[in-house]
Amino acid sequence: MKKSKGQSLVEYALILALVAIVVIAALRAVGERARGTMEGVGGNLPS
Repeated sequence: MKKSKGQSLVEYALILALVAIVVIAALRAVGERARGTMEGVGGNLPS
C-alpha cells in the first residue's frame, strides 16, 4: 500500500513539472510577441 502512495506522489510531481514547463514556454512566447508589438508601436510614435 505504501508503495502505491509513493508512486502516486511521483506521478503528481511529474505532471506538475510538465505543466510548469508548458506554462513557462507559453509565457516566453507571449512575452516575445508583446515585446515585438511594443517595439513596433514605439517606433511609430512621433518624437
